[in-house]
Amino acid sequence: MALYFTHRLTLFALAITLIATVFAAKTPYQAVLQHSRIRGRTHGPNVCAMQKIQGTDKKYFTNCKQWYHRKICGKPTVVSYECCPGYEKVIGEKGCPAALPLVNIYKTLGVVGATTTKMYSERAKLQEEIEGPGSFTFFAPSNEAWAALPTEILDALVSNVNIELLNALHYHMINKRLTSDDLKHGALFPSMYQDFDVHIHHYSNGIVTVNCARLVKTDQHATNGIVHVVDRVITAITNNVNSLIDTDDDLDTLRTAVAAAGLTNLLENEGFYTIFAPTNEAFEKIPPETLTRILGDPVALKDLLNYHILKNLHCSESIVAGTPLETLQGTVLEVGCDGEEMTINGKAIVTQRDKLGTNGVIHYVNELLIPDSAKTLLELVEGSVVTTASKLFKDAGLTDHLIGSEAVTLLAPLNDAFKDKSLAMTPDLKKLLRNHILKEKFSSKSLYHGQELETLGGLKLRVFVFRNSLCIENACIAAHDKNGRYANMFIVDQILAPPMGTVMDVLKADDRFSTLVGAIQRAGLTELLNKKGTYTFFAPTNAAFSAMPPADLNKLMNPKELANLLRYHIGEEFLVSGAVTSHTRMKPLTGDKLELGTRNSTVYVNRVPVVETDLMATNGVVHAVDVIIKPLRTTIISQISKYLLLINLQATRILFVWGRLLSKMAEDGP
Repeated sequence: MALYFTHRLTLFALAITLIATVFAAKTPYQAVLQHSRIRGRTHGPNVCAMQKIQGTDKKYFTNCKQWYHRKICGKPTVVSYECCPGYEKVIGEKGCPAALPLVNIYKTLGVVGATTTKMYSERAKLQEEIEGPGSFTFFAPSNEAWAALPTEILDALVSNVNIELLNALHYHMINKRLTSDDLKHGALFPSMYQDFDVHIHHYSNGIVTVNCARLVKTDQHATNGIVHVVDRVITAITNNVNSLIDTDDDLDTLRTAVAAAGLTNLLENEGFYTIFAPTNEAFEKIPPETLTRILGDPVALKDLLNYHILKNLHCSESIVAGTPLETLQGTVLEVGCDGEEMTINGKAIVTQRDKLGTNGVIHYVNELLIPDSAKTLLELVEGSVVTTASKLFKDAGLTDHLIGSEAVTLLAPLNDAFKDKSLAMTPDLKKLLRNHILKEKFSSKSLYHGQELETLGGLKLRVFVFRNSLCIENACIAAHDKNGRYANMFIVDQILAPPMGTVMDVLKADDRFSTLVGAIQRAGLTELLNKKGTYTFFAPTNAAFSAMPPADLNKLMNPKELANLLRYHIGEEFLVSGAVTSHTRMKPLTGDKLELGTRNSTVYVNRVPVVETDLMATNGVVHAVDVIIKPLRTTIISQISKYLLLINLQATRILFVWGRLLSKMAEDGP
């Protein structure tokens, strides 16, 4: 027991250390750096754990999530241990005990491995400036960054070293010392090339970028400034994102759409937007009738374009895992990465990245992103998982309700709801499908318990609110609302089964319950099951009574015994199958509680399987069982389990108190 407590306290202390260290960090970058230091400290002083994506040269300081998942951008990583920024190894000693020599910026470029930048600084006659007095910040492109430049651009720079190359290098320099702590999100600093600004973004995951180039080595101090190594050669930014769209022939259709939607001023004004710009090709992929409808509808068009614009600026290098990001349209896009590919909603549709403007960044996409709010009801149905329902609604001649501007709400059952059901289009099925369309446009958030909703078929459907479920009659909502241009869709787990009379009427109409009906009448419960109420009846079938031992059957000759048995099968509250969770309890009219649960899509009551659920009635619901339900017996094992649980809870409380005491002692000092 003592060993158990010691182990728990060790884990607790480690967790406190990690949390305290991270919260003490000044910036997200420092938090990630400190986490890497903690993971690397067993290898000696000033050692940082780095994660390298397999098959690439890309390395990252590690955060907690990446450390345990061992993945970045969905790709496996290899952990290596390297000297933290500003330190170096000493032969014969563990870790990285020595600080890097403090020399001028020109020599520091060589120390940090930016030898190509050092060479070009010499050729552009910049060496004297960065060796001399001053206090500069140099965002030095790595050797790989220079090698990745298109040949024509590099040739243009090196063919005119005294002007073009010098200007390019000066744009990488700031005329003051800026550590990573000074590189705040959204900051602008005038460069040493005509005071053109460089754009800093410092993301919550610890990634820092300058003009969308990631800082891969930071805070390399020099006698006359500081060097940050970046993974790209950056260029001056002079145009806003609207100007970038205006001058690109690949974005002709987008330009026309932006003007028609009245978004030109937005894209010209100050801001930090991310635009996933659909190319002409992306628009051409959309069915002509859909595109014509959207372009001709100002509300749908504005929603469509705003769905392509994020509220905040996100360079591609800031994305290391799938992240939900809010759009101007109000919903989110899942922006992620798959290796080198940037993804949107799981699809690699980004063809060009990081075209930076003064007020945002543009990523080109070859598919149009159409939000639900710009879709017709038919498009919502066809673009979701309810393919069987989609076909049936069209076969039933309900298409006009799905493509028009009618304000309705569609209840669309999941495909599994149609298993073992006849899909032949009959008058009864057509009538049932009409009752899956509500006459108004509803949001599930506005529904309340006891509310009545009218259908196109003229029925009134009841709303039931449970702890973990929201149901319309027997059909429980199984996914978030789909909110279309004019109409909404609720995806539900079952085909609607509108009530067909009282509980007694339901039982009388089903031959399986003929024995039960007679028993109810003998027990004097007919009036109860006909009057207004909210009953849940676990109704024994004829097979359940036939399976009873003769001795038990004889007891039921006594009306009082029979009434008690039947009342134990009737719950005091209304409960459909979709609201049953793994541990649901219900109070019956007589006797101890009923224990309900689900396993493999089957509902159980006191471990008896329900053979058919949700026979809806105006005063309750009937669930059929083929076995008479009996109270569960409390076993010795279950009692022991309860005692063990109590002991574990007490032990956890003791550990919590000890942890608080240790934390207080640490704060107070020795």
